[in-house]
Amino acid sequence: MALVSIGDSDPWLTEYDACEKLFMEIMEQFIARNKHPKSSQVYVSLSANIRIRLRQYSREVQELKNKVDNAFRSKTITAEEAERRIRQVEVLQSRDVKLQELQAVTSNFASSRSKLFTSGSVFTDPGATSSAASDDDKPLDTQLSVTDLMVQKNKILQEQDKGLEELSKVIARQKQISVTISNELNHHNEIIDDLSSHMDTTDETLINRTRGIQTISSKDRTCGYWIVIIFLFICIITVSFL
Repeated sequence: MALVSIGDSDPWLTEYDACEKLFMEIMEQFIARNKHPKSSQVYVSLSANIRIRLRQYSREVQELKNKVDNAFRSKTITAEEAERRIRQVEVLQSRDVKLQELQAVTSNFASSRSKLFTSGSVFTDPGATSSAASDDDKPLDTQLSVTDLMVQKNKILQEQDKGLEELSKVIARQKQISVTISNELNHHNEIIDDLSSHMDTTDETLINRTRGIQTISSKDRTCGYWIVIIFLFICIITVSFL
C-alpha cells in the first residue's frame, strides 16, 4: 500500500488514515477466513494474505513513529502536535500487538487441533475417527473465533475512544492557548493605539511651540529696528538744534 499525499492535506495524516484502513482490512480478512474450513484453499489463501498485511502494517506504523520523531527533532511541528501524534501511533502499535496475538492464537489453535485429529491413539473406534474427520471439515470454531474477534475489536475501539478523548483534551488546551494569545494581541494593539495617539499629540504640540518661537524671534528683530529708528530720530533732532 503506497502512502502518498492527497492534495494539500498533511502527508502524515494521510498515512495515518491509510494505516487505520489497513487495520480494518486485516480484521475483515480474519472474520472472512474463519467462515471457511481450515482445510479449504480459501482459508489458506486468506491466511497467507493476513500474514503479508500484518508485516506491512507493522512496518508502516514504525515509519509513522520515525516520521514523528524526525519532525519533532527538526522542529517542523510543535511539542503539543508531536505528543498528539505519538499517542495516535501508540494506538496503532497497540492494535498491531492485538493482531499479532490474534494471529498467534489462531495459528496455535489450528496446530493443536491438527495434532489432535491426526493422533491414532486418541480415537480407536473407526466410526468415531470417521466422525471426527468429518467434523474437521466443518468450521466448528467459527462462532468462537468470531466472538474472539469481536471482543478484540471492542477493546481496540475502546482504546481508540480513549485516544480520541485525549486528542479532544489537547485540542481544548490549544484552543485555550489560542484565546489567550488573541487577548494578548488585542491588549498590545490597544497599547500601540494609545502610543500612536500620544505621538500625534506630541507632534502637534511641537509644531505649535515651533510656531511660537518663530513668532517671538520675528518680534525680537522688529523691536531692534524700532530702537535704531528712534535713536537716529533723536540724533537728527539734536543736530538740528545745534
